Amino acid sequence: KADPDMERRMVVAQADCPARRVPDGTPLTIPKDTFVTITQALGGNYTVTYHGQMVRVDGTDADKLGLEPELLSFPEPSDERIHEEQVWEALRTVYDPEIPVDLVNLGLIYDVAIDQDSQRVDIRMTLTAPACGMGPVLVGDVEYRVRRVPNVETVKVDLVFDPAWSREMMSEEAQLATGMFF
Repeated sequence: KADPDMERRMVVAQADCPARRVPDGTPLTIPKDTFVTITQALGGNYTVTYHGQMVRVDGTDADKLGLEPELLSFPEPSDERIHEEQVWEALRTVYDPEIPVDLVNLGLIYDVAIDQDSQRVDIRMTLTAPACGMGPVLVGDVEYRVRRVPNVETVKVDLVFDPAWSREMMSEEAQLATGMFF
């Protein structure tokens, strides 16, 4: 959810902090002792201004900005398998940058396929609009979070637009939260 007290707050990086440039998703590192301005805190992620450009910092790295990190943890694996429910749990921590709802409840995740032999997760997902400039950032968020699931070695995200997304794909809770329940 959005944290209005966090917006437009200047912080100093406490350690080198991984980030992704908005909207193309190019990875970069915010060096330790660098001043950044938080422009948005949503879904545990932070959008900050760094050297005049907008970048996204994953909530699991928030401690590197001196903020409370979002904990995405799973029990110690009891086997070598990837557990699908943990993949879905990780996906529920990725939020649309403009709508305070996670991608699963928005209906943006179409399919999750797990290849246990190669320890790979393939995800088919879409965007609320094909021209959404945040597509690469969302794909990066999905890859980053799902790679934290035990035994996942590789994540491949296919961005698809067939079928086209519509509000009917949202969960009822998401429709209520966004005022789109008709």
